[in-house]
Amino acid sequence: MADIACDQKVGPEVIPEATELSKVAVDEAAALPKGTIDPVYEAKARVLNHAIQEIGMGWYQWQLFIVVGFGWANDNLWPIVTSLILPPIASEFNVTRPPFLTLAQNIGLLAGAMFWGFGCDLFGRRWAFNLTLGVTAVFGMIAAGSPNFAAIGCFAALWSFGVGGNLPVDSAVFLEFLPGSHQFLLTILSIDWALAQVIATLIAWPLLGNLTCSETAKTCTKSENMGWRYFVITMGGISLIEFFIRFVCFTVFESPKFHMGKGNDEKAVEIVHEVARRNGKTSTLTVEDLKACEPAGEIIQQQTDTTAAIKRNLQKFNLAHIRALFATWKLAFSTTMIMIVWAFIGLGYPLYNAFLPYIQATRGAEFGDGSTYLTYRNTLIIAVLGVPGCLLGGAMVEIKRFGRRGTLSLFTILTGVFLYASTTATTSDALLGWQCAYNFCSNILYAVLYAYTPEIFPTKDRGTGNALTATANRVFGIMAPIVAMFANLKTSAPVYTSGALFIAAGLIVIVLPFESQGKASL
Repeated sequence: MADIACDQKVGPEVIPEATELSKVAVDEAAALPKGTIDPVYEAKARVLNHAIQEIGMGWYQWQLFIVVGFGWANDNLWPIVTSLILPPIASEFNVTRPPFLTLAQNIGLLAGAMFWGFGCDLFGRRWAFNLTLGVTAVFGMIAAGSPNFAAIGCFAALWSFGVGGNLPVDSAVFLEFLPGSHQFLLTILSIDWALAQVIATLIAWPLLGNLTCSETAKTCTKSENMGWRYFVITMGGISLIEFFIRFVCFTVFESPKFHMGKGNDEKAVEIVHEVARRNGKTSTLTVEDLKACEPAGEIIQQQTDTTAAIKRNLQKFNLAHIRALFATWKLAFSTTMIMIVWAFIGLGYPLYNAFLPYIQATRGAEFGDGSTYLTYRNTLIIAVLGVPGCLLGGAMVEIKRFGRRGTLSLFTILTGVFLYASTTATTSDALLGWQCAYNFCSNILYAVLYAYTPEIFPTKDRGTGNALTATANRVFGIMAPIVAMFANLKTSAPVYTSGALFIAAGLIVIVLPFESQGKASL
């Protein structure tokens, strides 16, 4: 095994259907300056990857697929919670700037992504994997007792701090146990993202619909407005149950790469064999296979201290990897454009979606039927339309001569078009129809975007590319509530702005130079 993995060569002949992108990836891999990575760590990582591929997809990975889905669900569940409770909170506390709640949430998401993303290399994936849900659950339930708007804003930031770690940690845990042949399952996980919105709105309908002050009420007391408090406790309880299942009912093994990175090769091998046993198979991996990657008689040694762990995580931001994504005009254009697409969507999506119930309530009041019950019933209908959207997106990307770019461009533009169309509604039913169309298209958009983005980056620079796009998305997401405050949510200005951003992003997708359909991921 060591001979296969440690002496692996990279060349055009091992990449099927080599394109300009794959040739650049190979050339850049050979041109990486020495010292930019820990060579022993990289060699041992290849051995472990080969061992996991040898074991294949089995019972342990399928169980992991389910519990990792909790993280994907929470990543959408809690931002939806924030948007759903915004109208009753604004009424109860007589808030003049409701978007401050969304701003607190987005700051927490960014801080959480940074802390847990780097922290899992220090105290382990397993602890981060469990604690993100635990932190979310605890602060979510405590938030129900908030006496004022400032308190709920603080707790929203704290529960979002836990939520922000879900995707970076859960994807790392899943990928490090997932055979390369089954990495498409990361895309399938988006179904949990859509289902979370349905669950949140399904529970919100009776609680917020019946136990919330009317939009037209002149005063709103705590006793008349307990729905949002019961709702937040319920959502926190769901996260707590998920935490219990992860922590007690399912044994999540620490990542073999984490142990190997700390110099504990024996433990890494032990975990690989335990995963194989769970899958009813055996592994040929031995400690000697990993030790064979340590050059005898040379100065090069594996770096196993805490500083080295941080350094490896910081490789995502290594200038050599960033330069590789801008090595040619075509690559530079592709990287820049996909970052802009993520930035525009990062601003446009929360600018509208985070304030959707608020917009529905205020517009419904104008139409004479702005009851909270009707608002949350309509929100549930809109959410349900997202589930088939995810499934349709997965099918459309395989249509020949249409592919990822065609699907992504079409439904990004349609998302913006339907947002503009919603401003023409003169009844709540018309508004509901346009919003259903918007949510259907936006879910296809996200399903394709999450799959297409990593496919157009070379393997060795994929982490850097994903980090750049995610950063652009989160930073512009923080700007959304600031724009909303100055644009005035009671007008159509935020909707116009959001629609324009989606249409612009869709047009940019048309000019992206790479189509990944039918080509092996580099």
